[in-house]
Amino acid sequence: MPPSADVCVLLPTLNESATIADVIRAYQEAGFSNILVVDGGSGDGTRELAHEAGAAVITQSGEGKGQAIREAVEAIEADYVLMADADMTYRAEDAERMLEPLLVGDFEHVIGNRFADMEPGAMTKLNRIGNRLINRGFQFIHGEDYRDILSGYRAFRTDSFERLTLSADGFGIETEMAVECAKNGVKTEVVPITYRERPDGSATNLHPIKDGGIIFLELYRKAKTSNPLFYFGSVGLLSTASGLALAAFVIFRWVRYNIGHEIVAVGATAAILFGVQLLMFGVLADLILSLHHEQLTRIDRLEADTTPEPTTAGSDSTAAESADSSRSPPRNAE
Repeated sequence: MPPSADVCVLLPTLNESATIADVIRAYQEAGFSNILVVDGGSGDGTRELAHEAGAAVITQSGEGKGQAIREAVEAIEADYVLMADADMTYRAEDAERMLEPLLVGDFEHVIGNRFADMEPGAMTKLNRIGNRLINRGFQFIHGEDYRDILSGYRAFRTDSFERLTLSADGFGIETEMAVECAKNGVKTEVVPITYRERPDGSATNLHPIKDGGIIFLELYRKAKTSNPLFYFGSVGLLSTASGLALAAFVIFRWVRYNIGHEIVAVGATAAILFGVQLLMFGVLADLILSLHHEQLTRIDRLEADTTPEPTTAGSDSTAAESADSSRSPPRNAE
């Protein structure tokens, strides 16, 4: 890592007294002096231990990991941010690998892929299945394969973070960041990292069922502006299928037993009409989004074509001398 790199290590915390000091020391030994702990109101002395270990500490004004990260990044003046959890599951030794695409390449956002080297016991089977489903859903909806969108080990340029429209307060922040990167064309790289088991005495703040449901809802909600055909079409398809099933039931009962179900028939018709309208709206919204992307591409091309190429002072003086000589008459013309 270049010694001139302006990097801030960001550690969101909530009752991490068992590990916070060790995490801070690990990053200090890795060469990082700018370490910021944003605490969510811990009651176990996390803030005091972090301050004693040499980190800057702020207490977030709101609640949730997402709100903490947004508030912390606003206070960071460094050019680059390395974000990690404070529970010892991520290694400080992987920091250089995380930052390399930003410092050496032209990437703006880096995601650490935990599945590349996951130690036994680091993730429960239920969490592993949930992560796989969410990643597959993200790839299907947003068309990008980031491999591990729920990873808490991130590195990004501070100016690129400002381009992301983030509103999630809890653990949905990682999903929202991945969606916004795909939506806004933020150049994102995925690097392999090691994911370790939480040490004894360190309790997780993640609730698999509750937070998993929030993450799925966040993934679906964000599809409204990035993949409207899926967002509206999925509900429209479900409504149409339900209406057709009810209609088939009404027709069967009427033909077989000569029994009418007028109310059910009205409901089936309404469901079919509603579903078809949503499908049509999804197609139109997807068409508008495609045209919008084409217009943005054309604007970028026009800006690139009209941007003048920089010229050196030597070439300018040479061009001026050439112009002057072309205007002056030859010596033997007299």
